[in-house]
Amino acid sequence: MKKTTIVILGILSFTYVGLLGQKFDGLNNNLSNLYMTSDAQTRSISPENFTGEKGKGGMAELGEGAASHEARELGQGYKVSPYVIIQPGETFTMAEIDGSGCIQHIWLTPTGNWRFYILRIYWDGEEEPSVEVPVGDFFGMGWGEYAHLNSLAVCVNPGRAFNCYWQMPFGKKCKITMENIDVKATRLYYQVDYVLTDIPDDAAYFHAQFRRPAPDAEKEAYTIVDDIKGKGQYVGTFLAWQVNNGGWWGEGEIKFFMDGDKEFPTICGTGAEDYFCGSYNFDVGGQYKEFSTAYSGLHQVIRPDGTYKANTRFGLYRWHITDPIRFEKDMRVTIQDLGWRSEGRYLKQGSDIASVAFWYQTEPHQAFPALPSKDDLEVR
Repeated sequence: MKKTTIVILGILSFTYVGLLGQKFDGLNNNLSNLYMTSDAQTRSISPENFTGEKGKGGMAELGEGAASHEARELGQGYKVSPYVIIQPGETFTMAEIDGSGCIQHIWLTPTGNWRFYILRIYWDGEEEPSVEVPVGDFFGMGWGEYAHLNSLAVCVNPGRAFNCYWQMPFGKKCKITMENIDVKATRLYYQVDYVLTDIPDDAAYFHAQFRRPAPDAEKEAYTIVDDIKGKGQYVGTFLAWQVNNGGWWGEGEIKFFMDGDKEFPTICGTGAEDYFCGSYNFDVGGQYKEFSTAYSGLHQVIRPDGTYKANTRFGLYRWHITDPIRFEKDMRVTIQDLGWRSEGRYLKQGSDIASVAFWYQTEPHQAFPALPSKDDLEVR
């Protein structure tokens, strides 16, 4: 592979001055170098061009595409194949790319229960996925309900439009699949935008891991991710957090154990709302205040409705885009599930928490823990 010098983690922010003056090779796109030419080749995979080949888009004929009925009076070239149907129990290969390059944008609009569609990404022919996450949680929609999310790495726009801008380089091959574990079929519109180009020898690979253990008030802390082995950088956290008691719930400290840390971490936060770049309980006038910014947000607050929605639920994200947490050998991340009890004392809570950890690392990676069962994935 061609040896170049880029900073993969800086590509999401045009304000990141660390990229200025660096060589442009089609990977580190931002406003500071959009005027630069490149030998990279832009391609896009969708149901209108399953292979991403040059000059092969929109070629489906009537009878070949899922929307043949809708296009019956116009024919080829008129949106004959804009989506696919993924049947129950089916794993659909959304994209399979040979050669070296970089995924730059993924757009999806899945129907149905977002916890029951599992997104997986495999790099360079590996058998174990580097990304394995229910599609809703990957895009910050952990509770199966739409909430506007407006950030540099992920945007979720009206009409369940899921957009991912994490840059994902690969040296030999990329494979992206979607598994439907629901009892119903799902209609999936999607587009994977990428470039074919050389990547630097020291480029790390994108990873994302989902967890949702059973609530347990006796746990010392909730584990967001552990057993990361290799060199890389931690770049993001999403939490879907349901509180099962009254009062303020976010006193817990997030801790980053790296490179041999045992009992005590190298990085220790001061509270959940502080880690997600808020303060004082996200409270404005006695109410939780949603916010969504480039790097962090409390973008979703689902309040009890007096009938079936009995507990308050929160969606929170924190992207370490300008402040990646770098590790040389290993990484483990935990957060305490801590609130308040009477007389100003801390309370171990036993909240219902699901999480996604995002990081880049050298391959090979450790095998992920098995996903929860379908019943344990379900939002209840």
